[in-house]
Amino acid sequence: MSAIQVRPADECRYDILSLGEVMLRLDPGEGRIRTARSFRAWEGGGEYNVARGLRRCFGQRAAVVTAFAKNEVGLLMEDFILQGGVDTSLIKWAETDGIGRTVRNGLNFTERGFGIRGAVGCSDRGNTAASQLKPGDIDWEYIFGTLGVRWFHTGGIFAALSETTGPVVIEAARTAKKYGTVVSYDLNYRPSLWKGFGGLKKCREINREIARYVDVMIGNEEDFTACLGFEIEGADENLTDLEVASFQKMIATAIREFPNFKATATTMRGVKTATVNDWGAMSWCNGEFYTATHRPDLEIMDRVGGGDSFASGFIYGLMELGDPQKAVEYGAAHGALAMTTPGDTTMASLAEVEKIVAGAGARVDR
Repeated sequence: MSAIQVRPADECRYDILSLGEVMLRLDPGEGRIRTARSFRAWEGGGEYNVARGLRRCFGQRAAVVTAFAKNEVGLLMEDFILQGGVDTSLIKWAETDGIGRTVRNGLNFTERGFGIRGAVGCSDRGNTAASQLKPGDIDWEYIFGTLGVRWFHTGGIFAALSETTGPVVIEAARTAKKYGTVVSYDLNYRPSLWKGFGGLKKCREINREIARYVDVMIGNEEDFTACLGFEIEGADENLTDLEVASFQKMIATAIREFPNFKATATTMRGVKTATVNDWGAMSWCNGEFYTATHRPDLEIMDRVGGGDSFASGFIYGLMELGDPQKAVEYGAAHGALAMTTPGDTTMASLAEVEKIVAGAGARVDR
């Protein structure tokens, strides 16, 4: 059984709270960004996607802490979040000057890729309201102490947005721990975000401080190496014996340095083409390693958000089922399902996840 102790539901308003930036995703569908004449709009963000997945697929009470510029685009983003069933009452609104000179909302242009053409992302997120959040802006004592939260999730994308967002994560995680809230963190290393203020050195400084407050750490070898400074030899992108051994070695190093880690997890993706990936996952909990069912040649429609959907399924398995093996299986199944539909966020149901975990195929349900 899981070593993670979660606060009783009747003591808390929220089962899951995420902290992160939510951007407007503009998707050209089967086309290219550079030649598009129309885009489909979605919402998405690495940390937010986890809370939304836990709400829509797994039925948990979810909220997000983020910030928007108060204009029509910000209101559109709020409407998307409301459609996803996530509580918006903790969003911080920033007044605008009408043209985005002082504050704006982030945009993320994403094309899915196909075959030999990989997915492409082009973000436009400078000077956003979320990136301007700083310590003291959010009343964490009220959120964790008065409202009550069972599980808090955030990640390295939000921490890397600006010089002030990393300290916001530290402030939030420290307060969460004070009130017995479980803290999970997805390292999600993005070198393009860190290079503007200190690069790899600053990345490690901030992430190693955050790691002191984390119960459940999520990330692959690249994430652990870049963000926490663990050099692991022999890693590749395929779910091989070598990959498994390197993950185990990495975790052994991590838990010696950060004994507060109660669980860790990673997805394992072997990229054959943009639309065919090998897909698997591993986790560590209670001193044991757990491996999800390996899915070779998984067909992908839209890979963006697959890792976030893994995280939401993994969290559900630990929080509600208390079973590390089920947690990694639910995470891997949910991530696989999420990549069969467009957009960053899940369209899967709990029944579908349980069907996949049970080994069912893709025959028509009638």
